[in-house]
Amino acid sequence: MQPAIDTAETRARDQDLIALVQRVATGDQSALAALYDTTNRLVYGLVLRVLGDMSSAEEVLLDVYTQVWRQAASYDASRGAPLAWLTTIARSRAIDRLRSGWQDQRRRESLDVLGDATSDGASPEEMTVASERQRFVREALNTLSPEQREVIELAYYSGLSHSEIAAKLNQPLGTVKTRTRLGMMKLREALAPLIGGS
Repeated sequence: MQPAIDTAETRARDQDLIALVQRVATGDQSALAALYDTTNRLVYGLVLRVLGDMSSAEEVLLDVYTQVWRQAASYDASRGAPLAWLTTIARSRAIDRLRSGWQDQRRRESLDVLGDATSDGASPEEMTVASERQRFVREALNTLSPEQREVIELAYYSGLSHSEIAAKLNQPLGTVKTRTRLGMMKLREALAPLIGGS
């Protein structure tokens, strides 16, 4: 008796997720937020198991949902359940991160930064490039909705956690996370020319 209930629940959940993915494919950001809220714990757990590092897992999690946003139209329900599709993307992204040697590279870079710390200020060329980069980032921030910009500025300029931002703005934690995530996706697209060849 119990397995039949589980199967019916699984089918109902899959139908709900399929509907969300189809809405994401039409560019519906609220559907992406709902899909994230429903599935992120499972996806994050999988990525964390592969990478063994919370910071890396959080970055890969963002990559996973960015890929979902871009590729939702290619999802084919006849080839598998939405969770299988999501976890395949997550596993692939996590393994790509491992294979890239990203963690070793980051450790080396942190030592390189320490070695460069003795430098006596930037050259005029470096200052010009930095100024231009700041202008570009400000313009990208201006493309965000006021709500997205507010949470991102509180996180990055004030160093507040999602929980602290939620308390400060008197907003649900899920809302703050969704605004941050969608804002970061928009920023990533806007800053793509700056990030360029990486």
